[in-house]
Amino acid sequence: MLLCIALESSSFLRSVNRKSEPKTELQPDVDVWDILRRAPPSEYEKIAFQYGITDLRGMLKRLKRIKKEEKKSTAFLQKLDPAYQVDKGQKIKLMVELANPDAEVKWLKNGQEIQVSGRYIFEAVGNKRILTINHCSLADDAAYQCVVDEEKSFTELFVKEPPILISHPLEDQVVMAGERVEFECEVSEEGAAVKWEKDGNELKREETFKYRFKKDGKKHYLIINESTKEDSGHYTVKTNGGESVAELIIQEKKLEVYQSIADLTVRARDQAVFKCEVSDENVKGIWLKNGKEVIPDERIKISHIGRIHKLTIDDVTPEDEADYSFVPEGFAYNLSAKLRFLEIKIDFVPRQEPPKIHLDCMGQAAPDTIVVVAGNKLRLDVPISGDPIPTVIWQKVNKLLSESEGRVRVEMHEDHCIFIIEGAEKPDEGVYRVTVKNPAGEDKADITVKVIDVPDPPEAPKIINVGEDYCTVQWQPPKYDGGQPVLGYILERKKKKSYRWMRLNFDLLKELSYEAKRMIEGVVYEMRLYAVNSIGMSRPSPASQPFMPIAPPSEPTHFTVEDISDSTVTLKWRPPERIGAGGLDGYNVEYCKEGSTEWVPALQGLTERTSALIKDLVTGDKLYFRVRAINLAGESEPALTKEPVTIQEILERPKFWLPRYLRQTLVKKVGETINIVIPFQGKPRPKITWTKDGQTLDAKEVGIRNSTTDTILFIRKAEHHHSGTYEVEVQIENMNDKVAITMQIMDKPGPPQNVKIIDVWGFNVALEWKPPQDNGNAQISGYTIQKADKKTMEWYTVFDHYRRTNCVVSDLIMGNEYYFRVFSENLCGLSETAATTKTPAYIQKTGTIYKPPSYKEHDFSEAPKFTHPLVNRSVISGYNATLSCAVRGSPKPKIFWYKNKVDLSGDAKYRMFSKQGVLTLEIRKPSPFDGGFYTCKAVNECGEAEIECRLDVRAPGAKGLQLAAIGAQKGFQQWDSLLMEPSARF
Repeated sequence: MLLCIALESSSFLRSVNRKSEPKTELQPDVDVWDILRRAPPSEYEKIAFQYGITDLRGMLKRLKRIKKEEKKSTAFLQKLDPAYQVDKGQKIKLMVELANPDAEVKWLKNGQEIQVSGRYIFEAVGNKRILTINHCSLADDAAYQCVVDEEKSFTELFVKEPPILISHPLEDQVVMAGERVEFECEVSEEGAAVKWEKDGNELKREETFKYRFKKDGKKHYLIINESTKEDSGHYTVKTNGGESVAELIIQEKKLEVYQSIADLTVRARDQAVFKCEVSDENVKGIWLKNGKEVIPDERIKISHIGRIHKLTIDDVTPEDEADYSFVPEGFAYNLSAKLRFLEIKIDFVPRQEPPKIHLDCMGQAAPDTIVVVAGNKLRLDVPISGDPIPTVIWQKVNKLLSESEGRVRVEMHEDHCIFIIEGAEKPDEGVYRVTVKNPAGEDKADITVKVIDVPDPPEAPKIINVGEDYCTVQWQPPKYDGGQPVLGYILERKKKKSYRWMRLNFDLLKELSYEAKRMIEGVVYEMRLYAVNSIGMSRPSPASQPFMPIAPPSEPTHFTVEDISDSTVTLKWRPPERIGAGGLDGYNVEYCKEGSTEWVPALQGLTERTSALIKDLVTGDKLYFRVRAINLAGESEPALTKEPVTIQEILERPKFWLPRYLRQTLVKKVGETINIVIPFQGKPRPKITWTKDGQTLDAKEVGIRNSTTDTILFIRKAEHHHSGTYEVEVQIENMNDKVAITMQIMDKPGPPQNVKIIDVWGFNVALEWKPPQDNGNAQISGYTIQKADKKTMEWYTVFDHYRRTNCVVSDLIMGNEYYFRVFSENLCGLSETAATTKTPAYIQKTGTIYKPPSYKEHDFSEAPKFTHPLVNRSVISGYNATLSCAVRGSPKPKIFWYKNKVDLSGDAKYRMFSKQGVLTLEIRKPSPFDGGFYTCKAVNECGEAEIECRLDVRAPGAKGLQLAAIGAQKGFQQWDSLLMEPSARF
């Protein structure tokens, strides 16, 4: 697309910037506490960076202290929420509701009572007590308590800092290989956390010592001390509120001049040698004389040996006096020097000789031409003769020159005169006339002086073609080439808001256009260029009009015909895979009759939806359809129907598409909303019938809604009697299809039955109970056992998730009496009430000293023996994996783990655990290279044993993630089962 012409208008540039920015919508407030509760530990650092949490460790400790269950309160009708969060600078209200409206309330912060001030406001509205904190700061991030009498209500307040913005972005850089690179950016807050990425991969200190990160207040630096070619790429700095991208180009070519050529003054018939030395011995170059290339002959020799370039002139003559330059190929260097010819002494002339000017060009038709580089000294050395010594007059185009002009002066000698102009300029060009007079006569000569210079700066380049990451730049030659042919051009670019220009080429551009690449889509750039001739480089041209690299989107995907009737067609598609910085303005839908080439718009204007209903079509027509995605850069390639579509109703056999999660028992909790959507196909519109256990559904309890593509069963509040098998049938004429759905509605279980104290001895009490009568329509997964001292009646949990129906409570205090209660548990949670022992258990004090009988010491020594083997496993790459087994032996054996016979003891990637004979090897985020055979070896003084398994590590995928979750669940179940086996303990 030719985009740059339009970019000249500022209004269009503003619209481009608006299009290129991502759409920002008001995001709902997120509860960071809730996110941390639900997230796995591996995601904690990512969440902390995203939401600006600076003290993650402290927040996790506070999160752990928030109680999951609180005993019933007599002072509070409504307690504080477990946690609150507020943005920095905003206000927050903490509210409780009291049972007694006349009760006194104290508010504490980190255990200290809060006093009324401008920031802390206390309110009492009926039974409600409200603490308002105005203009929250990081100091308000603390634990708060509301105290009524002896009861307390706890909460945690998290003050969220505003997002960190990038106030000064990164700059593009071009350096030579081996040089130091330093990227610098500035953010809105001091001490903010930032991430550095290279080509989308995060850079970390522990991964490489190549990169160095530095903070200085609001400024952040990424430093590469010695850059290499591999460091080229796009570098990104990210905060939780923005990002900045810059490009680094490492250029390997660099030419240094070790020795430049020097001015020479040579007598007639002598030899003149110009010599220079550069850093690269492979660099070639050309020699210029007054801007024209020197052609070698018998008298003039050009040589190149290693890094040294020579120009040798034998038998120097006056014609050799000139400015000589050496220009290395591929580099904008110009090494210049001047050769001066020392005049040979003039022969003796007799007295009263008329004056004479001795110039080699006197007999030629054209005047002598002297070429000088602008800024250099112009020196005209003219031999003269005559007796008496003649008077010399210099003139330029009828203008008398005098020494008063400052830069111009004349020197007189017996046999020659010298005309000098310091720092020659363009206006000094022209024909200079020298006149010599004495009583015997006069003589004249004209000398043409030509001043050459660097070219004028070219006009601003034009951008004629813009793509996703490239553009085509065109320009015109400079109006004045400096008197020498333009050898090429140098192009530079920069970001519009930046001040640093980046050079795009090191070899001179010979053409008047160039395709610049490796730009970032959505960033506004400017271009400028320099013209280069044999003298040097011009000043930079004006910058081009700002432009933004953007490209049209790719074609829409999954373009299909969803439905056809006698006069309509429903089309459906998905957004393009690549939308780009230009955003997406909408879609253009067209159709064309078979055999025709005319495409007719199917809709008026663009549609933002990814589906379209085309109406008022002629029955029987065969049509092709196509859709294009449109953005600021233009249209995408069309997505086209491969075959023509006939406009007529099609009889389609009815069929259900049962979702995968409905193919097994659907488990819901009592009180939850049930919304089952079952898609189907069939034309014309089929008849839908729902039944439950063979009976018609009650419309008062179950809602049914049918459309042309799906049927929905809706239950607002699930109850036990909604459990059962539901059948749905779709029927068209004599064709039908059926599916069945099994639904299980669960509730919390009832309390266990008959909790009894079976025995009391020493510090121990044995309990026994029976499973609950009502299991809540779900399997009992365990029990929670609690104890309470009769004096305080405060309940403490002894066991949770306990699976047996009997247990032994130990470590009781002698002389105290204890009550015990048991909760049952299923997938819905703990039972609402507990079964409590009717009488307390008294831990009797002993009055006599127990003398244990003496037994012969038994030898318990035993060689190691694995009671539970290692199991072959297959895990997903990137997820922590564990291998577990159980061993028995006395004395306690030493454990060694091996992978492919290699000891893993010193490897930080692996963690080894041993608990009551259960051995576990944890592999942190395994990769495919961590697959192989793992061996566990147990050794004690009685012998040794070992066991082996195979571990396969697979790349992640949609199915792989599901298997990883199942594998992790099985791993925990296996750990529990191993701990429950007494034979697994040492």
